Amino acid sequence: MSDVGSGTRSRAVSGAGIGPGSAPGAVSGEHPPRAGGHSEDTMDLRLPDELVPAHPVTAVEAGDGLRGVRRRDQVAAQPSVPVAAPGAPPRSPAALCHDDLPDDLLDRVAEWGPADTPSGVFHLVPARIERDLPLISRWMNDPAASAFWELSGAQEVTENHLRTQLAGDGRSVPCVGVLDGTPMSYWEIYRADLDPLARYYPARAHDTGIHLLIGAADRGRGLGGLLLRAVADLVLTERPSCARVIAEPDIRNTPSIAAFLTAGFRFSAEVDLPEKRAALMVRDRSLPLRV
Repeated sequence: MSDVGSGTRSRAVSGAGIGPGSAPGAVSGEHPPRAGGHSEDTMDLRLPDELVPAHPVTAVEAGDGLRGVRRRDQVAAQPSVPVAAPGAPPRSPAALCHDDLPDDLLDRVAEWGPADTPSGVFHLVPARIERDLPLISRWMNDPAASAFWELSGAQEVTENHLRTQLAGDGRSVPCVGVLDGTPMSYWEIYRADLDPLARYYPARAHDTGIHLLIGAADRGRGLGGLLLRAVADLVLTERPSCARVIAEPDIRNTPSIAAFLTAGFRFSAEVDLPEKRAALMVRDRSLPLRV
């Protein structure tokens, strides 16, 4: 099974992806358009009034006096498990970013904690520009991924994509996947019901979508389905209001669809999206979580 990653610039198509040739949600070698590069489109659905925070976060005062939407870009160079100060209680890797996040629409991805998998302990660590941009940009410039994410080229291309999400209202959270302490994948966790994708399927409140890009060094290890299952389990565990996890690989991308099936997703329908025909994959809460 290949596990390159997902992406299609039309964010009306979202989901998770792994595999050379995956649109967000894809796992294999077709050339679907970029749904993973959704940040600019993801924000075009109006947030319902009842979901608007009473005290929206637009900027955070950093300890050094600098201001920014999130202080993700002032930390050092590699996503890693943070070391607690002497005498301080241990913190999960994701907790490093907690102060940088608003009470977002995804139940604080930064606090979701680790997932034990047969291949090691996995963490989703919300992305920070200065720490993570060189690595994520390198992954996006991998020829097997660039055709689908359309974020190849200078680092500024990927940086703009990340900043658009980081400056948003919390409906899409870009993350680095860390397996046994090693950054090895890029993820986007997003509210599918607040995304343009919701125009193309019968969305339910709090549907959550995922996009995935596995770095070249970790492909070919069978990690696609395994990590998709682990992250879907995290979503359903940490988001009590979410009943379904959504993905939409290109219908031609058989390895991608197989990975989602392995991860407990079911094929729901074929959907005509603006730039591809997709297989709508759904992971239901009714499926027992793997412990």
